[in-house]
Amino acid sequence: MSDETLMSDTAQKPKWIRVKLPTGKNYRELRSLVDKYKLNTICQSGSCPNMGECWGEGTATFMILGNVCTRSCGFCGVKTGKPMPVNWDEPEKVASSIKLMKIKHAVLTSVDRDDLKDMGSILWAETVNAIRRISPGTTMETLIPDFQGITRHMDRLVEVAPEVISHNMETVKRLTREVRIQAKYERSLEVLKYLKQAGQRRTKTGLMLGLGEEKEEVFQTIEDIRNANVDIITLGQYLQPTKKHLPVRRFITPEEFEEYGAFARRLGFRHVESSPLVRSSYHAEKHIH
Repeated sequence: MSDETLMSDTAQKPKWIRVKLPTGKNYRELRSLVDKYKLNTICQSGSCPNMGECWGEGTATFMILGNVCTRSCGFCGVKTGKPMPVNWDEPEKVASSIKLMKIKHAVLTSVDRDDLKDMGSILWAETVNAIRRISPGTTMETLIPDFQGITRHMDRLVEVAPEVISHNMETVKRLTREVRIQAKYERSLEVLKYLKQAGQRRTKTGLMLGLGEEKEEVFQTIEDIRNANVDIITLGQYLQPTKKHLPVRRFITPEEFEEYGAFARRLGFRHVESSPLVRSSYHAEKHIH
């Protein structure tokens, strides 16, 4: 590990962590609609580095079930606390926004709703159905929580059959307790394994690197994920949302990301995205083919 890849309070991001300014006709048109109708996307609220590229391809990410999470993961910028009651009009509103924006491929995600008996899975399914009804030409990826590993909640998503169901592992086994405080490494693997066994055609997961994991741990995690019969994997650099969140321990070089990507391809993943600025929804529209 070289000195330039170590993170300190005063360290600058390396040259490979550079975001291109969003450009292009499709991006400008989408941005105009979002501003005019006050639509909400994770792309904007999460300051995604790939927003311009994704919007240019007609892909956007939407968060459902509110903006307050019942969990307090050390990497996540979403607020933690007591969520508001479920808004049952939300599926229609999200689907109408997607139609208005002429989204070709929508990625849906949500906060964890451990306060609800169904963990939010009913609204998840209703949102998928609403999009199919209102914007039938739009394909979908659903990036779901672990639903505490309860299979009947996962079944609701499998039954409505989005093109991709994703659940992020986020980090290696050793760091899971620190990074995803209320989550469990083995439970997330079981979620991914169950989705495939239940009949989901394409499954997907993602890892953030730079939190202190060792290379061998990354290789082992990728292998564990493939053994769960997952089709698609994304690997990207963790970036600290605020000073209150977990610090970046190391900036992973592009060469190391390529090494992980090559390893994943050798194991037989159908699609691999592995580079510093990759996020779970990066090139999501390509993952359905």
